[in-house]
Amino acid sequence: MRPALDLLNAVGQMGIGDVVDLGCGNGVMAEALCARAGGRTLVGVDASPAMLEKARATGAYDALQQADITDWHPRRAPALIFSNAALHWVGGHAALMPRLASMLAKGGTLAVQMPHQNKAPSHRVWLSLAEEFFSGRVEKMGTPGVMSPVRYEELLAPLGQFRLWETDYYQRLTAEPGSHPVRRYTESTYARPILAALEPKERADLIRRYEEVMHAAYPVRADGTVLFPFRRMFFTLIV
Repeated sequence: MRPALDLLNAVGQMGIGDVVDLGCGNGVMAEALCARAGGRTLVGVDASPAMLEKARATGAYDALQQADITDWHPRRAPALIFSNAALHWVGGHAALMPRLASMLAKGGTLAVQMPHQNKAPSHRVWLSLAEEFFSGRVEKMGTPGVMSPVRYEELLAPLGQFRLWETDYYQRLTAEPGSHPVRRYTESTYARPILAALEPKERADLIRRYEEVMHAAYPVRADGTVLFPFRRMFFTLIV
């Protein structure tokens, strides 16, 4: 919750229009967004029917829409499009981000937070090992991509008041005996499309090699934990 709340705290005074939780998932930010909406209509958008059912159970959304982010368009111009840890799964940011900005009401805000961990060993090693041992199959795996910070600045700063920053969040990770905590943390999110593309024996081999590198990059302490730095990119744009 910490990165999402930090993003919300960076949103200033909002104008007239709806508040959109873009990629709302199970509604983890519903209560906080509802409190901040100040009576504005709160709309949750997600591609997953199962996630939308969980979001509906929060009781905080005025409306929920099932849509792919690349195709979504608001029914009316929002005061805030808030997207926490969702857009890194969506390709084509050079077109997507200006398109989202163009949907906002006058004075509206686009607020985005995305993991920016792709160059860290925790993420980079999955791809480098997959390419080394399963060459030519990496491009088909659909791993998330985020552009460089300067690219977002070049795209969005001309459109309004733009702010961009990054923060490293330190998490204490644990795992069951026999597995490295960072492997357990990344295999169910970032590495999922990589592992899904492999056969069971290939998957086991990749995990074994990955863990060998992780023990060097993120040493496990005597209590079995790792203090793991995870970087997030944030930006806000007021149009």
